[in-house]
Amino acid sequence: MAGHILAIDQGTTSSRAIVFDRDMDVCGVGQEEFTQHFPKSGWVEHEPDDLWQSTVRVCRAALDKAGLSAADISAIGITNQRETVVVWDRKTGKPVYRAIVWQDRRSAALCESLRAAGHEALFTSRTGLLLDPYFSGTKLAWVLDNVEGARARAEAGELAFGTVDSWLIWNLTDGARHVTDATNASRTLLFNIHENRWDAELCGLLDVPVAMLPEVLDSADDFGMARADLFGAEIPIRGVAGDQQAATVGQACFKPGMVKSTYGTGCFALINTGTQPVASQNRLLTTVAYRLNGQSTYALEGSIFVAGAAVQWLRDGLGIISKAGETQALAEQAAGRDRLYLVPAFVGLGAPYWDPEARGAVFGLTRDSGPADFARAALESVGYQTRDLISAMQSDWASSGETVLRVDGGMTASDWTMQFLADILDAPVDRPKVLETTALGAAWLAGQHVGVWPGMEEFSAHWRLDRRFLPEMSTDVRTRLLGGWQDAVRRTRGALV
Repeated sequence: MAGHILAIDQGTTSSRAIVFDRDMDVCGVGQEEFTQHFPKSGWVEHEPDDLWQSTVRVCRAALDKAGLSAADISAIGITNQRETVVVWDRKTGKPVYRAIVWQDRRSAALCESLRAAGHEALFTSRTGLLLDPYFSGTKLAWVLDNVEGARARAEAGELAFGTVDSWLIWNLTDGARHVTDATNASRTLLFNIHENRWDAELCGLLDVPVAMLPEVLDSADDFGMARADLFGAEIPIRGVAGDQQAATVGQACFKPGMVKSTYGTGCFALINTGTQPVASQNRLLTTVAYRLNGQSTYALEGSIFVAGAAVQWLRDGLGIISKAGETQALAEQAAGRDRLYLVPAFVGLGAPYWDPEARGAVFGLTRDSGPADFARAALESVGYQTRDLISAMQSDWASSGETVLRVDGGMTASDWTMQFLADILDAPVDRPKVLETTALGAAWLAGQHVGVWPGMEEFSAHWRLDRRFLPEMSTDVRTRLLGGWQDAVRRTRGALV
């Protein structure tokens, strides 16, 4: 029975675990949602213990559903929400504050002060990132500045910082390993992606003690052993990647020019740019796609903060739907009606605008606007935002070939949404048979490292297409719709444009 891989997928709204067999097929799944905390406008927090305990429970559930024991698992791969920050006491393992989630905007003022002081160019040149509260470094600085005693304890070497992967590994190994991988490190504003090391000067600008930071390993590496009391036997942890990089791996986007887009709470599109980082002229991010055998492969990334979260808003905020699957039928009912434009800037706008102060807006309301129109506008907003990203990528990364977008994530189950995406992009959209690409990517990193899964070429050949969506919309209609969207974004941002 050996040869199975356990993938941990610790996300923004739920923790999941998936057991894959030697043929890379799913044979057991566990999933559990946990509480989101919103203590102030623009603040988003998690209880670190919720992340940890839910992860343990879903791993046990996945093993139980697969009918397997820890002895049947050759390795664990971990993928995680990337920029979320946890700070904990090295001796007790207790967090000093809640986890500050990647969506949180509380450090916007710090980002602005650093930008006003002329530091953004330095951060961008070394990290590939922009000065935005999205990233981990300014969140960490906030904890040190606002939690009583935290800075003194950090400077005394008593506190550890980690993104969620580090927090899970610390607990899985009972504090034996304080490590991360290059993809997660590259999202902190503290990691020099060209020299593959923590940058002391950037840490100094944020007043972050370097001693707090984890050791940075390859994406497929020795991350320690999950302790025996958790699952019945020790299990080696051999693969780690942030969720969007793991999806890039799971989609087998190993060749320069290949593009994937993941639709979860947010939407994240990455284009593989090879072994040399490409500096964006369109406010996209340069990031580490994966690092294997000491060699980094880079990507350009565009991040949309609200994708599936717009559907959650229809459900939880407006009460228009009771479950996400109802949106497609509603959207179809809106056919032939005047369009609403929803700009879902609930926590600001991501790439290519990077406007943390923007807030959501709906345009085109009439007396007969109803649930169907809101549902269509929410789904279409994802397509429009993706178009903005892909256009920016095409400008930064000149390619003579046709752009084909490989998609994954919960929203891709909607044929209507994927068809609109192909229409508004004027490009093919490929949906794979295996939609668990994020977990699959983490599993592959671990599985190939321990020799039970194939290497890169054979794994790429294993990728299978479920359906290709081809554009059907006329150029005139596409141009008109995009003009309406761009006008809506301008109005949302108001005087800032």
